[in-house]
Amino acid sequence: MTTFERDANTLELPWPFTGREDELELLRGSLTAGRHGIVITGPAGCGKTRLVTEAVRGTDFARVAGTPETRPLRLAAFAHLVPETSSLHEALQRLSGVRLLLVDDAHLLDDASAALVHQLAVHGRTRLLVVTTDGAPAPGAISRLWTGELLPRLALAPLPREETAELLANVAGGGGPEPLTVNRLHRLCQGDLRLLRDLVGAVRERGLLTRVPDSDEWAWRGPVPITATVRERTARVLDRHCPDEREILERLAFAEPLPLDLDELDLRALEHVEADSLVHVDDRGAVRLAHPLHGPVLRASAGRLRARRLSGTPDLSGTQDRCGPALDAERAALTRRIERADVRTSAAPVGEWLVAEGAPVPAAYAAVRARFARLRGELREAAAWAREGLRHGGDDPSCRLELALAAAQSGDVPAAHMILGGRPDGGGAVTRLATARGDADAAVETISGDAYDAVRRGAPERAAGRLSGVFAAHAAALARGDGPALDQVAEQLRERGFLLFAAEAHAQAVRAHRDPRAARTSRTRAVALARRCQGARTPALAGLVLGELTARQRQIVTLAAAGLSNRQIAEKLTLSVRTVGNHLYSAYARLGAGDRGALPWLVELPDAQSA
Repeated sequence: MTTFERDANTLELPWPFTGREDELELLRGSLTAGRHGIVITGPAGCGKTRLVTEAVRGTDFARVAGTPETRPLRLAAFAHLVPETSSLHEALQRLSGVRLLLVDDAHLLDDASAALVHQLAVHGRTRLLVVTTDGAPAPGAISRLWTGELLPRLALAPLPREETAELLANVAGGGGPEPLTVNRLHRLCQGDLRLLRDLVGAVRERGLLTRVPDSDEWAWRGPVPITATVRERTARVLDRHCPDEREILERLAFAEPLPLDLDELDLRALEHVEADSLVHVDDRGAVRLAHPLHGPVLRASAGRLRARRLSGTPDLSGTQDRCGPALDAERAALTRRIERADVRTSAAPVGEWLVAEGAPVPAAYAAVRARFARLRGELREAAAWAREGLRHGGDDPSCRLELALAAAQSGDVPAAHMILGGRPDGGGAVTRLATARGDADAAVETISGDAYDAVRRGAPERAAGRLSGVFAAHAAALARGDGPALDQVAEQLRERGFLLFAAEAHAQAVRAHRDPRAARTSRTRAVALARRCQGARTPALAGLVLGELTARQRQIVTLAAAGLSNRQIAEKLTLSVRTVGNHLYSAYARLGAGDRGALPWLVELPDAQSA
């Protein structure tokens, strides 16, 4: 087992800016002529400051910021730009030459600074980028910037899971974290990038990272490090002074991953912690902690004797033993969802808790989780669940099949062959194993069998009379070459959670549309969905996004995907090496590719292998 340690002398540098391309483009557009600026709001730690810093990179601007310490001081934020004794009118005159002003942490501005920002927005001669935090009390002059419609507002959402994974891959080195670790970090941090950075640094520093066998990815299993930032973020639960309320929170923490029943807890104290949004009570009366970070922190801070008492009380004893029935219930629920052709996101906390704790995951459960993820288009996650089942369940055939299918749909057919025992007919082996598994439900066969695979490969005639529901509608639309109908099918598949199938249907619609505008719309939707499918490389997606490139970019990308170096491409096309590099850089940005290693699946090469 390989562990990772951080050199104590390593300089901490800012993480690379990742994701939020749409928001970045919107902010840059707000700085163009004729616009007075924009207000950016969002939860603490979601990357607001980093986003606006990236937006103004390379431009001439002035920057001011509010702080808690200087809030009582008049014009404190503008101290480097105007004298403290200046009147509002004088301050406006002194700032007349500032064309762009970035106002960070505007909710912490003193009243005079807030009024000055408001007047700058009224006069409109200075473009403003104003950053403030959701939920924090702000001066009325700041909140009226958008409520009074002086400036538009961009409400920044937490960084999505896909972009969080990309960010972690960029900063962690190697292949980045494996999907189940990404899920855990994303669930614990819930978009708080400061907390994310703190946790990643702590698990690396404490040697909690392990290399995934036969991979360049790393995994995190085991406890959550209780760092200063973690304690700060969980102060609301750690600082509860009422003994009854603290007892409830700790009992819930030690009951995880299972909830407690409403009638097992003191109702009056429970009402108080629910009012403070620290617990969640569902419609069936089951009570859980509201934030996934609270449980680990409460368990770590309880003390040895208190932890022993809480984990050993009659109503909480045997949590590990009770995980078995709960895990079976999760597996049955996911299986029913698959049978109903509905793979939308479904909560399954017991399995996720077992993985986080590093506990064995039964192979039967892991195979269902892998299949559910694969049908959603989450191919790396499907492979990770299959590996969890194989790690403790021996050479389980269902887990091995799911691992092979995930590899094949990711474009790695040789790996799929090896997973299935090195048989030369990997695709046939997959089909035979799928058939041998003996799925009883017709809907399951519809999704996993070769009938629908034929539709996905562009041969709907092979599936005639063998499909039903949305899958039959897909085959019929493809057979007719009906672009609008394929788009409708794609939307139905997306609504049911089949993101990869939806991306493929939109991609097929691109080729079927006669209207170029409709084809462009289908391509855009297909690309957006495909990027959420964790590296899927299937025949329907091959060459999909090349329509977004210029003719020269397509030419260069095709050659790069075939394995030519920048110098070889330059010589072949009579261009400079620098020009080739610039074209590739622009193409990467449009394709959402990190480097040339991601290009082969985007380009339909004559000898490309797909699944």
